[in-house]
Amino acid sequence: MNVNFIGLGAIGLPMALQIRNAGHIVGGFDVVPAACGNAQAQGIAAVNRVSDLPTADVAVVMVATPDQLAKLVDDAIGKPIASTWVIMSTVGPASVREQGERLRAAGVRVVDAPVTGGVARARTGQLVIFAAGDAADIEAVRSVLQAMGEVRITGEKLGDGQAIKVVNQHLCSVHIVAAAEALNLARSLGLDPAQVLGLIEKGAAGSWMLSDRGPRMLKGTDVEVTSSINIFVKDSGLVVDAAQGCGAQVPLLDISHARYCQAAEAGLGQRDDSRVIETFQQ
Repeated sequence: MNVNFIGLGAIGLPMALQIRNAGHIVGGFDVVPAACGNAQAQGIAAVNRVSDLPTADVAVVMVATPDQLAKLVDDAIGKPIASTWVIMSTVGPASVREQGERLRAAGVRVVDAPVTGGVARARTGQLVIFAAGDAADIEAVRSVLQAMGEVRITGEKLGDGQAIKVVNQHLCSVHIVAAAEALNLARSLGLDPAQVLGLIEKGAAGSWMLSDRGPRMLKGTDVEVTSSINIFVKDSGLVVDAAQGCGAQVPLLDISHARYCQAAEAGLGQRDDSRVIETFQQ
């Protein structure tokens, strides 16, 4: 298939490479010149204007925010960039339903397919993909999806995948902050946090986030960025919005969201999300 990959950032580029490695023809778009340069260095033709994209079979969308998705749809409505759009960004159920209906009205098929697994699993093609939409549309792009990870069908309605991703991001948001709080507690008790991490992470108190983010929390501010504080400001904010919309109580998420916002306000927004631990050290 011919695939236009939209959003060639830290997670988008390795996803695009997995699609190419599976035998598809991949081009890309990103508004950030450096991202286009990184893609071109990896052999993916990349442009920074939607109007420069050729029409493809599939557009895989990995933008960061609902506003970016809306702007992309605005730019693409007049110039079809693909017959099927696969929206893999974490933008919330309402955004995907609204923009999906706009695309469908323009004759485009749409699959709602947010992912979880982060940069590490994007690099190995082991993401988990929550796919929702018309069964025939999902089947038509299955070979593209499977290049990036495991496809889990979540429902037929656009937004069903995003709703599950909201629950997923609730837990991710809380687990990262809980890990930061616990490792800071260890330090405050006079313990070596690295030793504590090694002792507890495989027991009942362990979690994937503790094992993945914990080691990075014990490093300095300049640790490699695999997912930024700003991403979790956005993602936890989407959870807050979704919970308010359905009347659900999420007090732990509210506390975690406040921590990410505090970290961003302290100038850590572009840093790795593990740096939320610094809000406990101030």
